[in-house]
Amino acid sequence: MAHRTIPHTAEFKQEAVRLVISSGKSCAQIARDLGIAPHLVVRWKKLHDQHTAAGRPVNTGRGVAALSEQEARTKQLERELEITR
Repeated sequence: MAHRTIPHTAEFKQEAVRLVISSGKSCAQIARDLGIAPHLVVRWKKLHDQHTAAGRPVNTGRGVAALSEQEARTKQLERELEITR
């Protein structure tokens, strides 16, 4: 039977990344402390770093890229333009 995992909340992911940043521990150590697979914490930390570097909000929690205010406004204007056409 396949193993199915329960999705982690955005708050859980943010807390895991915060622990990596503030504690000086590795992603693997934090993952072990939390009882989760290390690749998850590595992925969340990588996304955090990418979003921070791009000036975006950190995490929406569902793997959906968070948009900056400017990106959200551009997307809204593109939708309005498409409707107008």
